[in-house]
Amino acid sequence: MIQKTTLPKAATAEKTRKWHFLDASDQVLGRLSTKIAVLLMGKHKRDYAPNVDCGDFVVVTNTDKVRITGNKLEDKFYFRHSGYANGAKTIPYKRQMENDSTRVLELAVKRMLDDNKMRDRRLKRLRIFSGAQTQFPVPKPAAK
Repeated sequence: MIQKTTLPKAATAEKTRKWHFLDASDQVLGRLSTKIAVLLMGKHKRDYAPNVDCGDFVVVTNTDKVRITGNKLEDKFYFRHSGYANGAKTIPYKRQMENDSTRVLELAVKRMLDDNKMRDRRLKRLRIFSGAQTQFPVPKPAAK
């Protein structure tokens, strides 16, 4: 019995991308982020390869209604540093949700993806909206 391993080509991965529309209402942040990361990487596909960017497009709406479990509402903080002395900033989860709820989901998904050259390309295929209404152009399929 001869078994062959077929590796996906980048050109075929581009042609087979699909659009996934997710509603974040009453979804747990971590579980939703995991699902989005899998769709962006393409791990749900039969012809997945870690060195080929074969993921799909993902559109997420209602990020202001995402929920978290446990005491994270009071305990979770977002940390960033400017690189200068005393340049550290910590923002509580509650305030970050009030300011920009899309940033919370974007950071969660970004940190679940591998830190390599493909991460930025994968994140470009992610569209996040805080409300229920989306206004973005869906590209038309390429003519053959």
